[in-house]
Amino acid sequence: MRFILSCLCLSVLTWTLPAVDKIGRSPELPDTMPWDLIQLSEVPEFRWEDEKSPIRSLIYTGENYLGEPTEVFAFYASPETIGGNVAGEREYPGIVLVHGGGGTAFAEWVWLWANRGYAAFAMDLSGHRPVAPLFDKETGEFLEDRGLSAEFRKQRKRLDFAGPDQGRDQKFGSIGGETDDDWPFHAIAAVIRGHTLLRSFREVDHARTAITGISWGGYTTCIAASIDNRFAAAVPVYGCGFLHEGESVQKPAIEDAEFPEEWVKLYDPSSYLGACRVPIFFVNGDRDIHYPLDSYVKSYSLVKGPRTIRIEVGMGHSHRAGWAPEEIGLFVDSRCKNGDALAIVGKPERNGKSVEVTYQAVVPLKSAKLNYTLDEGPLAKRVWKSIVAKVTDDKITCGLPPKGTKIWLFSTIDERDAEVTSEVVFEKLE
Repeated sequence: MRFILSCLCLSVLTWTLPAVDKIGRSPELPDTMPWDLIQLSEVPEFRWEDEKSPIRSLIYTGENYLGEPTEVFAFYASPETIGGNVAGEREYPGIVLVHGGGGTAFAEWVWLWANRGYAAFAMDLSGHRPVAPLFDKETGEFLEDRGLSAEFRKQRKRLDFAGPDQGRDQKFGSIGGETDDDWPFHAIAAVIRGHTLLRSFREVDHARTAITGISWGGYTTCIAASIDNRFAAAVPVYGCGFLHEGESVQKPAIEDAEFPEEWVKLYDPSSYLGACRVPIFFVNGDRDIHYPLDSYVKSYSLVKGPRTIRIEVGMGHSHRAGWAPEEIGLFVDSRCKNGDALAIVGKPERNGKSVEVTYQAVVPLKSAKLNYTLDEGPLAKRVWKSIVAKVTDDKITCGLPPKGTKIWLFSTIDERDAEVTSEVVFEKLE
């Protein structure tokens, strides 16, 4: 079977060009990092399962699992495959889409980005193949991503040569000894191999590729963007590091692992984000139990490269809620399609009887608020309130929030209705 796969791969290599450049290893990455960046820079063998549908299916080579070779399933689409403009070589920017826990390669997500003008690549990180999406037979229009429904989730098929599933045991319980049975090891490798493969496609401009992931996909994006410096932009949604601290619901699983310190050293994003130089946009809400605000602040504070933040009060936690914010597309467009950048908001400071923050904005701001909470107790259960702030040419100001405020931040809205926030301030105001 392996010999057959290799032969099939050779038959489709005419679709690709060799990767032009390799991943440059940052000296700030830990020596204990388990991934071989030279190997992950090589275009993996792959075969098309479906190369005629608007959203195409393919299988590519993954890392060895318990000493045996593995395969990874992915969906792929571009403006060309969905019936848009037929472009020349290296016309489209590319994007890697990383699903969260319980998820798979989502055809709808790929369709959305292809319609935005990107060559979109979404892989399954659980060793499965999702049910194929539905299209209108006459128009080719996308109708339904059956991978999103609970009914069709049960119909995902395990690949013949699958890597680890995405359960708690695979994420935490296998830690210690060799890394080839660890889900995080396979997930990061599959994402970076997928990125290398995407960059090799003839219609993809390998200098303009980005990554975004949701929940566990956001976690994975944090690490992938920190070790793969070929990305032009990264958007982790919800995901962050320091999962072994604070109020994350993942903390007990890490503590129960046989080697919790090993997990943190090898697989917590806090071990890698200090090396991130890819422009990164952190998107989360105020009440996420998986990636709570205290862990989030510690995570984005590690990044020394360009970073942007959006903390939405009341944001839900799901795949659709995670890919819904228009700001994600605007941020990626600004790095891959010369679009107008989101606002850059500084760190809030207290100035006498007011609080203020400086900003820079290509698209003018039309409003701003000071969001704050007086509550104590679990971060995800605190109630937030807001005060209208004043926007001037380069500064946002507001009177002090009420006495006893525990956490606060500024949020801004530009003329596109795009929201960007300041850093979160954990400071009790008296």
